[in-house]
Amino acid sequence: MNKEHIKRALFILSVLALGAAALLGAVQDGGGKNISLSITAAAAAGVLAMAAFSGRIREPHYITLVSVLSALSVTGRIVFAPFAGFKPCTAVIIIAGMCLGSDAGFITGALTALVSNFYFGQGVWTLYQSFSWGIVGIAAGASGKLLRKSRAALIIFAALSGGVYSVIMDVFSTFWADGYFNMLRFAALTASSLPLTMTYAVSNVVFIAVLSDRLCFTVLRIRNKYCVS
Repeated sequence: MNKEHIKRALFILSVLALGAAALLGAVQDGGGKNISLSITAAAAAGVLAMAAFSGRIREPHYITLVSVLSALSVTGRIVFAPFAGFKPCTAVIIIAGMCLGSDAGFITGALTALVSNFYFGQGVWTLYQSFSWGIVGIAAGASGKLLRKSRAALIIFAALSGGVYSVIMDVFSTFWADGYFNMLRFAALTASSLPLTMTYAVSNVVFIAVLSDRLCFTVLRIRNKYCVS
């Protein structure tokens, strides 16, 4: 394992640890103290991602690829705003992760929420959206070889990503509404959002099917041509 792989592994572990702290703060009954813990941990995960991104300033091809994919994801979310739950951003985040690695996947997910919410509206939810989409990107990176090799695995992963994102956001919505994890509210939110979650899962599959071949080919070609690590 070379130095770059070690740095990438440490980055992923650090983000996951911060994410676990954010979730722990959300599901434990501790009032304002845990609210602060959760917000701080989610924010720290985002800051770490941006620090890792800026730390690769001398790798212009990597930065260009991640920036273009992030811009594509943001644009897709805004263009498809009239269609609730039917957006291409998660598909683009998955492609970023599976083609460029978990760090690129997380950064693309985090930037998607941060930048697009200048249009949709910023708030505490931006931190949790960044984290949720970032987790999808990390998972796509960790499963990259399988997802690029198996079309069926990619379709299943895209569908499950819709559920993962929605469940994580429901956890934080419950937590933010009551200041602690209220299981009854969580169950109600999950049940009421099920149609939207299903739409989201279907849209992920549709956009992955449409975008993955051509976009992956282009990204991998550039990565290989310019030796992007």
